[in-house]
Amino acid sequence: MKFNFNLKYLLLTIFIFLVELLIATVLKDSFFIRAYLGDVIVVMLLYTFVKSFLIINETKLIIGIFAFSCLVELGQLFNIAEKLGFLPGSLMYIVIGNSFSWIDILCYGVGCLFLFLILKFKSDKNPT
Repeated sequence: MKFNFNLKYLLLTIFIFLVELLIATVLKDSFFIRAYLGDVIVVMLLYTFVKSFLIINETKLIIGIFAFSCLVELGQLFNIAEKLGFLPGSLMYIVIGNSFSWIDILCYGVGCLFLFLILKFKSDKNPT
């Protein structure tokens, strides 16, 4: 792992963040998009954010993001946001979440698998 600023990934991170913000605010009435697509996309947001600053093995990063996502979801099972003192409705309370769901873990897995397939396709297309 090595520090390296990458503007392309940072811009992609900002774009994905804006999509997530749009899902959370404007498309909040669309159950499928809010409940499932947002969780699939959030792992991509984490991936592009890390890649904005680090050169890191992509497969290990994807596995790490999946593990991190599962830990956050597990924290929701134990009401970690409340235990950390965040008030319902606060930004951190919303970011951390407050309801455990196996479906969310499945969505994180789908997002990570999608990332892995994109990278595999990209590497197959551009062999080095």
